[in-house]
Parts: sequence; C-alpha cells; structure tokens
Amino acid sequence: MKKTLLITGSSSGIGYDAAHGMTRRGWRVFATCRNPDDCARLRDEGLESVTLDVADPNSIQAALAEILNRTGGTLGALFNNAAFGLPGAVEDLPTDGLRSIFETNLFGLHHLTRELIPVMRKQEHGRIIQNSSVLGFAALKWRGAYVATKHALEGLTDVMRLELADTPIKVVLIQPGPVTSRIRENSIPHFERWIDWKASPRKAQYEETLLKRLYQTGPKDRFELPAAAVTRKLHTALTHPNPKPRYFVTTPTYIMAAMERILPVRAADKVLQKI
Repeated sequence: MKKTLLITGSSSGIGYDAAHGMTRRGWRVFATCRNPDDCARLRDEGLESVTLDVADPNSIQAALAEILNRTGGTLGALFNNAAFGLPGAVEDLPTDGLRSIFETNLFGLHHLTRELIPVMRKQEHGRIIQNSSVLGFAALKWRGAYVATKHALEGLTDVMRLELADTPIKVVLIQPGPVTSRIRENSIPHFERWIDWKASPRKAQYEETLLKRLYQTGPKDRFELPAAAVTRKLHTALTHPNPKPRYFVTTPTYIMAAMERILPVRAADKVLQKI
C-alpha cells in the first residue's frame, strides 16, 4: 500500500500527534484543518497541510482536488479524526445544535469517505480508519450529542466494513477513552451557543458538575494517556496486513467494553450514574 495518509482535524490533540507521528514513521501525511491559520502553523512545522472543513462540501471538494493533484490521483489511507463536543443535558439540547454536531462528526466524514472510496477502488488498495471513542458504544451523562454522533459513526462503519469486505479496502475503528487533547476547551463555544443552562430545570446540576468540568482546569484523569497512544494504534491499523475491526486505546475503554458484555443494563446504569 502506498504510504500516503489524509488526516482530518489535525490542529491539535490526536490529529496533531498522528500527523507528526506518522510523518516520522515515513508516511506522506496531508494534515488538514478547518482553520487556515492552523494549516499555516503546521506547514511551518514541516507538515503538508491543506484547509479542509468537513462540514463544508465545497471545502471537501477543494481539499481533495489539491491533495490528489499532489499525489497523482492516489491516496493510501484516510484517518477520519475531526470531531467536537457539545456538552449538556439531552432535554436542553436544541435539535439545531444536534444537527450542527452531526454535520462535522458524521455527515462531513461520510461525505469525505464516499469521495475517496472510488479512488481506493481504482488503485486497488486503501484503508479507512475512523476515530471513534469509548462513547461510541457506552453512554455518559451530559454527553448526549457526542455519544449520538459516535454511536452513529460506529454503526455506519460496521456496515461499511461488511460491504467493502469484497474489495481491497480495509475499514477500521479506533476507540480511545481519555486522551490528552483540547476537546473540552474546544467544546465551550458550542456549549455557550446552544445550551441555555440558566433556564434549565437542571440549573443547579450544571453549576455543581458540568460548569466546573468545562471552565476549571482540574487534575488529569488517572487513566488519561497522551495522544501518542492513539498514534501507535493508528500505525498498527495502517500497516498490519489484516487489521482488527476495532482497536481499544485506554483502560476505561477495555473496562467499559467488558462491563457492556457482562453486566445487565440496570447494573451498568448504576455504575455509569456515578461517573
């Protein structure tokens, strides 16, 4: 397989580490970002970076045209990493807010993937790596919007893996848990835009829990791993001749997966209520 890789959401966190980490491993990486200033910063760091906003179909088309022009029309792999969080209780989540997070976390990634599958079919090789989450199969309070997008991404990816099994294209899910990133800070503008917590019947709960998590820098999660842990799993998913359908990354992901298999739903709910 040609060692060319397109990464979405490369400005910070998992995508940023993956761009540098896979470049060091000998891959030609196209590190894409929504913000042109972030792309300029990455280019200053020695990366190939192209502006790509997955929520904008025109941006997707323009970025792909530029990247495929540079590669001569081929691309070995895609790492769909772009995503953001929209914290808040489900009852306080406007439907338009839910639409906005789906545009980036699912619809945009789906659009980009569909554009690249014909390229991979034609060249007779390719890998599609989807960055999901422990919240792609588990649920936690205050994270309904993000959980919904990641559950949807996993379902779509499972079907795509089955449908592409008769092609040379491999489809893989990576399921991190707590990983060092800016997702909390980056979710604040979306929370402030969409969630009217002051008018919520859960106002006191917001003040006691969610607002502190969002706006106060607390101690690092004891299970939190650096983004490099995801890059290591990404490298395996890209290079193993027969990659696994799923790669867990952090201890909570393994624990949650075991709990989902073993515990009855009500027992699992009691555990999750405490998190």
